[in-house]
Amino acid sequence: MEWLEIKDNKDIEKLLYIFGGFHDSCLKELYMWTESYVDDNLSMSPVPDTNVRILFQRQYSNPSAIELLFKGVAQFHIVPSPENYDSIIYDATLILHKGLFYWANDYNWEPENSMLTETSWLSAKSLKWRDVSSWMGKENRYGIISDL
Repeated sequence: MEWLEIKDNKDIEKLLYIFGGFHDSCLKELYMWTESYVDDNLSMSPVPDTNVRILFQRQYSNPSAIELLFKGVAQFHIVPSPENYDSIIYDATLILHKGLFYWANDYNWEPENSMLTETSWLSAKSLKWRDVSSWMGKENRYGIISDL
C-alpha cells in the first residue's frame, strides 16, 4: 500500500477520477494526532503540526476504499450526520487553494464560504492517498473500540 503524493491540480483530478468524485462513499473512520507530547520528565514538547488520516469506503470497486493523509492541518471541521439521516457522501470536492489542500463533502463547497456551512471539510499543507480496498467492512482500522 504505497502512498501517492498529491502535488497539483492534475494529481487532484486523477484522484477524483479514480475514486469517482467520492460518489456513494462514506467517511468510515478518522484519526487525528499532533506532534506535541509530554515526556517522562513531564516536560512539554509543543510542536504545532496536526495530522489527520481518513478512511473512505465506497460502493464501487477499483478502488473500493482509500485512505487520505493530511499533514500540517490548518482547519478541521467535521459535522456528524443528523439523527435519522444517512452518512452517504454523494459528491465531494478536493481543491488546492492558496497553498492548502481542501477536502469537503460537498462538490459546490468553497473555502471562502467555509464558515457559512454545515459541510464537513478540512485543509492541510500536504496530502497523500493510497488504495486500501482490503479495508472494507465494519472492522475498525485505526483502533479498537471496547468498553464504551
